[in-house]
Amino acid sequence: MSAPGRNPRSGGNVRNYQRNMLSRFAADYARRRAQDNSKPAEVIASPPISVELTELYARDNAKSHHTDLFELVVDTPPTPVLRRGQAFFFAVRFNRPFDIHQDLVRFIFDFGPNPTITKGTRNLVQLCDKRELTLDKSKWDARLHHQDSNTITAEIQISSTCPVGIWHCRIQTTTAGQARSEIKDFNVEDDIYILFNPWCKEDGVYIESDAERQEYVLNDTGKVWKGSYRQPKGRRWIFGQFDDVVLPATMYLLEQSDVPHANRGNPVQIARAISAVVNSVDEDGLLIGKWDGDYRDGTAPQAWTGTVAIMEQYLRDGGEPVKYGQCWVFSGAVVTVCRALGIPCRSVTNYVSAHDTNCSLTVDKYFTKEGELMEGGPDGECWDSCWNYHVWNDVWMSRPDLPPGYGGWQIIDATPQEASGDLFRCGPASVEAVLRGEVGFLHDTPFVFAEVNADICHFQENPESDWGFSRLSLNQYHVGRKIVTKSVGKDDDEGDGDMEDVTALYKNPEGSFAERLAVLNAVKGVPTAQKLYEIKKRETEDVSFDLIEIDHVMFGQPFSVTVHLHNKASRPHQVTAVLSAYSVFYTGVKVHGLKRGQAEFTLHPNQKETVRITVKPEEYVDKLVDHSLVKIYAIASVKDTKQTWSEEDDFQLIKPKLSVEVKGSPKVGQACQANFSFQNPLNNALSNCSFSVEGPGLQRPKVIHYRDVMPNEMVTFSEYFTPKMAGKRKIMASFTSNQLTEVIGSTSVHVAE
Repeated sequence: MSAPGRNPRSGGNVRNYQRNMLSRFAADYARRRAQDNSKPAEVIASPPISVELTELYARDNAKSHHTDLFELVVDTPPTPVLRRGQAFFFAVRFNRPFDIHQDLVRFIFDFGPNPTITKGTRNLVQLCDKRELTLDKSKWDARLHHQDSNTITAEIQISSTCPVGIWHCRIQTTTAGQARSEIKDFNVEDDIYILFNPWCKEDGVYIESDAERQEYVLNDTGKVWKGSYRQPKGRRWIFGQFDDVVLPATMYLLEQSDVPHANRGNPVQIARAISAVVNSVDEDGLLIGKWDGDYRDGTAPQAWTGTVAIMEQYLRDGGEPVKYGQCWVFSGAVVTVCRALGIPCRSVTNYVSAHDTNCSLTVDKYFTKEGELMEGGPDGECWDSCWNYHVWNDVWMSRPDLPPGYGGWQIIDATPQEASGDLFRCGPASVEAVLRGEVGFLHDTPFVFAEVNADICHFQENPESDWGFSRLSLNQYHVGRKIVTKSVGKDDDEGDGDMEDVTALYKNPEGSFAERLAVLNAVKGVPTAQKLYEIKKRETEDVSFDLIEIDHVMFGQPFSVTVHLHNKASRPHQVTAVLSAYSVFYTGVKVHGLKRGQAEFTLHPNQKETVRITVKPEEYVDKLVDHSLVKIYAIASVKDTKQTWSEEDDFQLIKPKLSVEVKGSPKVGQACQANFSFQNPLNNALSNCSFSVEGPGLQRPKVIHYRDVMPNEMVTFSEYFTPKMAGKRKIMASFTSNQLTEVIGSTSVHVAE
């Protein structure tokens, strides 16, 4: 028992216990602080996993990406060709077994000369162990799909908005959780082509119909239409977008454009760039245009059978523009480039296409008091014209830069006609905007609207007018007579059963309320046009004139220029009529006069009369130029009333058809024979003769020089080729000579394995 009055917890043992406890606490505190203040022990990181080999499964991925037809994919070694907005598989072999928890793997995709993350030209995706890729198609993503010891297969999603072109990949590896771990880089040597994806809803070029994707993206042959609106004539064209030369040439052309690499995911900007780089006016583009008929230092436009030979020459000559092209050649090349990139595209022909040079939305022609045409107009600056036909392209895409409803088909035109933004290019202009006359929408809508819907205004000198001229006539029906393209899923080697009339997409019926409303709507936005439409028209005259249209004339046959007249007045009139025929380029430019006739006579009350001139073959054969086009003019005047009238029309002389026949049953790797034949329709010999032959998967573009052809001779020519690809194929040939050009033919060939 302790002594009374003492604290039992103050004894020696307790004090010793407390002192020992405090001493331990102090020692522990000192030790911990010493550890805190001392330099930590260095942790030596284990070396990161390193890449030994990669495999991009180019051929397997191509099947799901709809790129398996590209020869770059089929070649050895295969080149990856992929579409954005879609996943692909990528195998990587490491130097040791891969551990998803320890090894960190990043895929870095670079595009262009100065790739950056902020501009979307560099994308870094880390390999993750998850069940599914992100549902957001606008993002890049990667996941571990399969592992077999040292080898993994990654599934990588490409952003649906990324730039299109040639990408490169770098694989970066390090060790997870070790801040000072070494980082290793492995450069994947393969060029990776990434294209637009019309199968992906999130891509701006998405097109819903599978039949339209087959036609406007995957079909490597087609037609461009020439001739006249009464006799449209489809010309086979080999687009050849899957040929091994096309994608490299296309990528080089885009490098010549003014589109920054960061903006090459925008189909609107890419389409506008294509319309500029396919012609060579402003940069080292693909083709030089020429319309004067002298092609001795190059290839005549009508001698081309497709785009592949043009692109081969372009690359072979180090990017030098190829000689020569005209509108249908430019259009065929645009189809090739667009379909290669994955942009749905078609060739479109507008018959009687206006070329408005002064932004008036009209084709203006000026006449002197005597009725003579004033070249260049009163100020020498109005060179408006009507082309017999003009060929451009439609591309399919959304238009987020326009109000809703203006997406879908957009017009682009690579034929250099007028500058747009300091470059010779045109579009994309919304077809819907053209239909409605909404000329304020980008790009170049006023110019395209005039091409399909301009009114033709005739003016004559009039000293009593404040302006010095009075309006003679306003023709609302002549321009944009017919607009055609190839039908989806149809193909006619013998005729034009595969033609589709799409006029109603671009303009309402001529003279209808909707059509006049579109014109007036367009005029509101163009001050120059407003002034012309405000000019009053001369009173109606009492003698009617009618130039008879010429429908069908075979090459080597005569034709007539005919005008019907009718005096509807109760008194006689003295009438003078002049009829003439010229050979012309398809741009409407006159070349040679073929024949001219003049008649003066009295037209009695209510009398009807006919005036006519006939042109014989010997009067035109040696004077024809490209396409064998003829323009006819009729000008008449009534002496006592001062009434004047003029009209014009054009037509193409119809060439013989080149028959194409393939012998036997073609098989891959086995030589077979094709026979080509036609009859010379002339009583003249044909000189400087050649055949151009081409067929994707059958025969690369080839020119064969041929002997002179005798008058009326039946020509038969044979060519041997060895098919490289199975399935339905096309072979096309074109005959050219000094006297007769564009004798063309094609046929379908089924090639067995």
